Amino acid sequence: MSRDIQKKNLLRQSKTALLSMIGVLVLGVQNLNAQSAAPGANACAPATAPATTPADRGATPIFPAGQYPVKLPTMSLLGAPNNLPNPYGTGVDWGQLPAGRPWGGSASVVTGPDGTIWVADRCGHSGTAGGESCTGASAGIDPLIQLDTSGKVLKMLGAGLFVSPHKMQVDKEGNIWVADNSGNQVFKLDKNGKVLMTLGKKGVAGAGNDEFDQPTDIAFGANGDFFVSDGHDGGGMSTGNARIMKFDKNGKFLMSWGKKGMGPGEFDMPHALAMDQEGRLYVADRQNNRIQVFDQNGKFIKQMFQFGRPSGIYIDKNDILYSADSESRDGRTNIGRGGMGTAGYGFNAGAARGIRIGSVKDGKVKYFIPNNCPYPYNTASELAEGVTTDAQGNVYGADFRGDVRKFAKQ
Repeated sequence: MSRDIQKKNLLRQSKTALLSMIGVLVLGVQNLNAQSAAPGANACAPATAPATTPADRGATPIFPAGQYPVKLPTMSLLGAPNNLPNPYGTGVDWGQLPAGRPWGGSASVVTGPDGTIWVADRCGHSGTAGGESCTGASAGIDPLIQLDTSGKVLKMLGAGLFVSPHKMQVDKEGNIWVADNSGNQVFKLDKNGKVLMTLGKKGVAGAGNDEFDQPTDIAFGANGDFFVSDGHDGGGMSTGNARIMKFDKNGKFLMSWGKKGMGPGEFDMPHALAMDQEGRLYVADRQNNRIQVFDQNGKFIKQMFQFGRPSGIYIDKNDILYSADSESRDGRTNIGRGGMGTAGYGFNAGAARGIRIGSVKDGKVKYFIPNNCPYPYNTASELAEGVTTDAQGNVYGADFRGDVRKFAKQ
């Protein structure tokens, strides 16, 4: 065998070995990340479908994969597009949590001023909204987690403080704010978890200026004033608060606006908040399938239906809006039984679940990250209830079912 052939063989063998090592490393990272997802977080149907019989009036046919006879339109009945380009890779399970600590259900993933990613989950309990997920035996679990963009955990804190955290935010000084919807309180913590401010009365739901009824999110004005969306309770019904509350930087109540309803300035489950570069406040009015925009004194500016049914919203420094639609449905399923909840909760005909992306300046939706599960939707919530981005433009989605996914920009 010539020396040249020997060299080629050695190079080929070295290349094969190197590729094999890379494959092992990639697989190892995937497995490490996958360990953090809750069981069933990526399933597209309940673990056990409800039993039906031919005599059951609620029974519906079950069709083979890809053969469901009803298809989503290119645009929902309210004008949310379903078929836009997707410049992001498939969402991958993200976050290298300690062994035995899966992601709990989450509605919140945010970017701190230092570029790190923060997640608030329900203390490892997946598929639960509200309840007492961070009390009792779970009171020793930290629900607030700081990670770098690779998914490495930097800090975990907040054990014993909350009943069930919903949304969190990090202000420009690095302080952490949490809306504890089941505890009916809002907290301000320093970066190490020391409580700096507490608003609301623990376990007491009310409509007073010093009370909340399941607060959902926080947003900040440039002068230190902050806003709280109040009213996770009673979506699609007549009960529960439905308002935005404004406080000064010290927590003094300044004003509130809104009531239960469907008109401009009215709300039905205000679920998330965001502020654009001009200081306008965006409210994810989820059960009304829209985003409403206000000035900081509560003056109505406009409403937008084109971003779908918003569970989470985020506006970056370039005024690009990311809207996570985790719940849109029309009652159809493919598990043998219809899936419409009480009061038509979640109804948004023709809207695909996913993350819609567009500029707040012209209101045009430009991109769409589709849901990982096909229509019709068999679960109450999928893909992302919280959304943010990092400095490289990658998107992160926090899933109610117990996962955080990273969508790499292509």
